[in-house]
Amino acid sequence: MPAEGSDNRPSPAPPPANGHTNIPDRQLAPGPPPLPNPSTGSANPSASLHALWGYLHPALDHIVRAPTNNPSKAPAIDVSYHMGVHTAVYNYFTSQSDSSPAPTGLAGFPSRFSVQNDKGKASGADLYEQLDRYYADVAREIFLGAPADDSSLIHYLVPCFNRYSAGTQSVSRLLNYVNRHYVKRAIDEDRGWLRLADVLDAVARTIREDDTREKVQKRLRERRTEELKKWGYREGDPPARVAQIESYAEAASAPDRVVSLTAVAYRQFRIEVIEPLLAAPKLKASKGGKKKRPPPTNSDKPPLPRGRLARAVKELLESKGGDEEETRRLAGELAIALRTVGIKVDHPLRKKLDKYIPPEQR
Repeated sequence: MPAEGSDNRPSPAPPPANGHTNIPDRQLAPGPPPLPNPSTGSANPSASLHALWGYLHPALDHIVRAPTNNPSKAPAIDVSYHMGVHTAVYNYFTSQSDSSPAPTGLAGFPSRFSVQNDKGKASGADLYEQLDRYYADVAREIFLGAPADDSSLIHYLVPCFNRYSAGTQSVSRLLNYVNRHYVKRAIDEDRGWLRLADVLDAVARTIREDDTREKVQKRLRERRTEELKKWGYREGDPPARVAQIESYAEAASAPDRVVSLTAVAYRQFRIEVIEPLLAAPKLKASKGGKKKRPPPTNSDKPPLPRGRLARAVKELLESKGGDEEETRRLAGELAIALRTVGIKVDHPLRKKLDKYIPPEQR
């Protein structure tokens, strides 16, 4: 039975990130030097969100956006900068907590099922939302930089995702206090990826009038397990595997759900990059208001898939004369990327690509 959200939950392992090359990491050219701690003078970086963001932003850009020869490893920041970020975030959250209202619990349920006071947001909500917008901007840049040629799309997308993933994993470690303080609290207040309202109807049908609160909670946990099984959970899975599976469900959640920082980043990659590439182009309307259909062809070949990513996958897998090992690697890493950002198992592309994932990573 998987344990519910906890600040001690093992971090999900990042997807493999070898980018465009099979050269071992030790043979790659060194990345950029660690970013030094910027001088703040007498200014207090934890005095306001504006001040804190001004202090954090260069570190985020260096970790997530800076060019590097090794997409599997994010560029580092100086140790003093790392400690400065920890201190600034901690002080900012502490100053907010003093005036933050306590959540109101729902009668008959544990504290995790509570209602957020409308008079103010929880401590750290503004920083969390700023990070969400930041990842949306980064993902949108990746989408806008995609090549127009379908044959080059996957060769562009896989290393871009690997670089993005390495950066977001590093940022999550840097800002772990956000996960521990804000995200965990939000989950306890029933604002996470799976909420009481999502499962209450199904659970209510199995509840009897004489059931104790413990029995009700047990049925809620069972319902949560059923949801995780949709993402590959099996009874007896180790905690690290459960954390990995839950991260897929978090990334697949709606934008209003509070999830871990890595899942926030993957969710934005899905929304800003993958979903537009999966979408079929809209048919143009004729003068009479009716949508024009593409002209029929006399070819015996089946019509190409409408979505750009589906067309690119078809071209990758059906191309002849290329490096078969490289094709399988790209297909497998794309499958891992789709899984990581929350594309569901039953999606046609997942069905086509999942078989290329190496057995040890399934």
